Amino acid sequence: MVNVAVVIATGVNAEGQRESLGFDVITTEDGAGWTAFLRNLVARGLSGVALVISDDHKGLKAAIAAVLPGAVWQRCRVHFGRNLMTRVPKASQGMVATLVRTIFEQPDHDSVWAQHARVVDQLAGRFDDAALMLADAAEDLLAFSTFPAEHWSNIRSNNRQERLNKEISQERPALCT
Repeated sequence: MVNVAVVIATGVNAEGQRESLGFDVITTEDGAGWTAFLRNLVARGLSGVALVISDDHKGLKAAIAAVLPGAVWQRCRVHFGRNLMTRVPKASQGMVATLVRTIFEQPDHDSVWAQHARVVDQLAGRFDDAALMLADAAEDLLAFSTFPAEHWSNIRSNNRQERLNKEISQERPALCT
């Protein structure tokens, strides 16, 4: 048996519609595997990538920079949120998560950034580690806000991708004996 990863790329076109771009099976989620995957997408015609939303994998970020020059990287807010909650007592996690979500529900770029600053201020003092982490992640989390607001619902999060990944990982074929 060999552990593998199924990697999937989904895009949002200029009209704001989601499109499946491709998938592959790689043996390791390192820089080489991600670079090969992205190069294959480019070889098949992918171009004009302006934003990539992904987990904070060093190899993936390096592959994006190497293969998709000019593309802005945004950290997956779902994974960031999970990491952020490790810095908050369990009893306060729901409140903090709700507060953080308000950042992403703002109507325009300036409001997104202003709300981010307010949330950092509200967390400071009570949850200093979380406030610092959120402040440090601003550029990586809020890249979506520089794109047209009408596309934000498709690019501020990759929840749909996460759902698809979860569905795939739950589909385990029966092992032959």
